[in-house]
Amino acid sequence: MKKKLFKWSISALVLLTAMMQLTACNNAQRENPLLQESTLPFGAPDFSKIQTSDYLPAFEAAIQQKRDEIAQIVENKDSATFENTILAFEESGRMLDRVSRIFFALVEADKTPELGDIEKKVQPMLTELENEISFNKPLFERIRQVYDREHERLKGEDQKLLEEIYKDFVRKGALLPDDKMARMKEINMRISDLQQQWGDMLPDATNNAVVWVDKKEDLAGLSEADIAQCAKDAESRGGKAPYAIVIVNTTQQAPLASLDNRELRKRVFEAAVHRADGTGKYNTFPLVVEIAKLRAEQAEIMGYPNYASYSLEKTMAKTPDQVYAFLKNLISQYTPKAQAETKAIEDFARQTEGKDFQLQPYDRFYYSAKMKKQLLDISDDEVKPYFNVDSVLVNGVFYAAHRVYGLTFKERTDIPTYHPDMRVFEVIDKDGKQKALFYCDYFRRPTKRGGAWMDAFQKQSRQRQQLPIIFNVCNNAKAPEGQPSLLTWDEVTTMFHEFGHALHGMLSDCQYNKLSGTSVARDFVEMPSQFNESFASIPEIFDHYAQHYKTGEPMPAELKERMLKSINFQTAYALGENLAATCIDMAWHMLPSDKIPTADQAPAFEQEALSQVGLLDAQIPPRYSTSYFNHVWGSGYAAGYYSYLWTEVLAVNIADVFAQRGALKPETGQAMRDKILSRGNTGDLMQMFTDFTGMEQPDASSLLKARGL
Repeated sequence: MKKKLFKWSISALVLLTAMMQLTACNNAQRENPLLQESTLPFGAPDFSKIQTSDYLPAFEAAIQQKRDEIAQIVENKDSATFENTILAFEESGRMLDRVSRIFFALVEADKTPELGDIEKKVQPMLTELENEISFNKPLFERIRQVYDREHERLKGEDQKLLEEIYKDFVRKGALLPDDKMARMKEINMRISDLQQQWGDMLPDATNNAVVWVDKKEDLAGLSEADIAQCAKDAESRGGKAPYAIVIVNTTQQAPLASLDNRELRKRVFEAAVHRADGTGKYNTFPLVVEIAKLRAEQAEIMGYPNYASYSLEKTMAKTPDQVYAFLKNLISQYTPKAQAETKAIEDFARQTEGKDFQLQPYDRFYYSAKMKKQLLDISDDEVKPYFNVDSVLVNGVFYAAHRVYGLTFKERTDIPTYHPDMRVFEVIDKDGKQKALFYCDYFRRPTKRGGAWMDAFQKQSRQRQQLPIIFNVCNNAKAPEGQPSLLTWDEVTTMFHEFGHALHGMLSDCQYNKLSGTSVARDFVEMPSQFNESFASIPEIFDHYAQHYKTGEPMPAELKERMLKSINFQTAYALGENLAATCIDMAWHMLPSDKIPTADQAPAFEQEALSQVGLLDAQIPPRYSTSYFNHVWGSGYAAGYYSYLWTEVLAVNIADVFAQRGALKPETGQAMRDKILSRGNTGDLMQMFTDFTGMEQPDASSLLKARGL
């Protein structure tokens, strides 16, 4: 018996070894799907085939291919021309672009520890490649020759492409002497490393800041659906207590409008504010001050007094003076309205809490909501049943795009996604032709960073014969199984906002990848998204999506009237938190490198910066404080957060034109497509605005009116 068992064990071992060898052989022969053109419609990423282990070798191969393509341009013995230099440069790195877009989409939206480890290896490789290209003197010399000889001769998108490529090289330091060029390379590598650390730390800090709740009674004031969501969030985060309140990316947190327990409100608020400024491992201030110092040094090397001056040069605003003039005008009009709003809320709270009650920032949303309920007889819980995420998407967001731009949307269940929560839609133009592919990923999870955004797996380009593959990401709570996922009004407008970015990418009709879609200045790119929010409240659109999740009945006229009136209730807060965040961003980036505060001084610096512009107000804290301001330290909005307010002016002006001409008239939408949305960065952005509106300059006075101020 023992001998037979022994023989069987030997046989099993031989068989197992053979199988392992066969598997290894098969893996060796397997083609990396990231290095192949996708066979799916539109060239969509085939997430059914992509494995985490594919990314690093794909980056290595794609980076080498990009190097080889750059070498071919440099080694070309023929005189430099638009075709053999500029167009060749534009077409280089297509494989790397594909791999990067897929990989970083997942890093932002579904970052597993394995992806994080790969990112740590990939980022230095990409920064090193960028340095190699940006400071490649023979390459730049060929580009400069084409610019000097052909710029005036070229027309349209060819001329714009040449301008953008040439100016990009100059702005990155291609004309610097060798010693300064070497220092710029060092700075680029270090900033890349610091931003990698930021990207790892902030999501972890935000997840760690979750507020655990032991008793259901402590959640009094929340709806049963919200309490169920807290239980689900607790379970998904390890179950340290029966309930959890998850911290989102902004300072204020939605549950603060409903929680009766004042001590719990305080805990939630302080968890949000102090998520990344502690004494433990979640302290981003050392990263912040080093990034700020290096950016300031970059600007000084390039001949600018500070990073804001350097960065703003390529925007519509052009200079810090223009930005501050814009902000100071808003602050002067906003301040008395904010003071009156705060006093009104505190006076209201004292009616029940006593004349000595001192309103705290964690009380504001709570008493404002009660005040709104008393004055306007409206609450989030009353309207949320009419904002089912599926209806908002299909009957609201898509319906508006159909009415205005003639687009239709067909769900594609045959195209794989990177997460089961995602949905995919084929976008069909009014002529019946395929226009784009659209993915949406709306529900929050621990692996997703905070906020909401749009990006592309593939941009539109006639040169590359590419149709756009666009995606939107949000952080809405996903209801427990069997229950509907209901939204607040703010979440509804966020979906419309991000889809405005998506439309900018989908409706692009440009020759070159570099110029297409949303590749425009920061203080223009937010305009299509903010403008698209206006459709959420147009009665014909609103009635089409605001349907009760159980009955399918539209929101009653009387409730709708109360809800729409409430949109601009006490809106000074929203403007103030945005102004404060904007001024923090500008303050950091107006400093010379030798004036950057230390990590210990950073909180005091923020307070002083707000005080100097009249925005130091405990009742209206910044939407993002320095230590968790991802737009500025982890994204592309350094010295650029003002653009949300700047582009809101553009958006309000454009919405006014739509209202005058007929907001849902196809000809109005077609004009918007032709003059703005299809054009990417192919022309002067202010001229595009003028071409559509007929206005020589934006009218900033419309902003406060639109906000009800």
